[in-house]
Amino acid sequence: MEILNQAGVDPAPRRSGPTWKQFLTAQAQTMLSCDFFTVDTVFLKRIYVLFFMEIATRRVHVVGVTAHPTGAWVAQQARNLLMDLDGRVSGLRFLLRDRDTKFTAAFDAAFTAAGINAIKTPPQAPRANSYAERWVGTVRRECTDRMLIVGERHLTTVLGEYTRHYNDHRPHRSLDQRPPNPSPHLVDLNGARVQRQPILGGLINEYSQAA
Repeated sequence: MEILNQAGVDPAPRRSGPTWKQFLTAQAQTMLSCDFFTVDTVFLKRIYVLFFMEIATRRVHVVGVTAHPTGAWVAQQARNLLMDLDGRVSGLRFLLRDRDTKFTAAFDAAFTAAGINAIKTPPQAPRANSYAERWVGTVRRECTDRMLIVGERHLTTVLGEYTRHYNDHRPHRSLDQRPPNPSPHLVDLNGARVQRQPILGGLINEYSQAA
């Protein structure tokens, strides 16, 4: 310090890294997020659901439903997802996940081989994985908490239909009221006729331009 003072050099300004929110915003185009949530059936059997989200587009992938989520099963779902993503994998750099022991070294290795680094959230900090947590709240409020689920096959069917609705039709405020996979066709609202399409037995309705 004395040498710097004698040379007339001021101390360097204090530098701090970006906040977690700033980091997620800056890296959204290159990030995946993943997590589990549970659904209890009418027979009091607990089922685990593994899903991933592409943070930039909010597109959700429900990759597995099981009552016994072993580390080997979870790692295989990761490999299946990477095959499904295909060309989009090259643009991904980070996977955000919590410290659940079901995310084993084999799970991380599947992503590392594809050039994606796993980032672990701090212990007991669900807000650090806020995008995944928000989707869990959404799917529960709009779907699973309003239906009686009888088993894994039933839950797989229900979540498949809901996820299609979420990705292809449901508007998102963060996407200017567009879905993650918006239709390329523009609708003339002045001359359009609208038709209603119930899904999940009428639990949710979709609206589209009539043919």
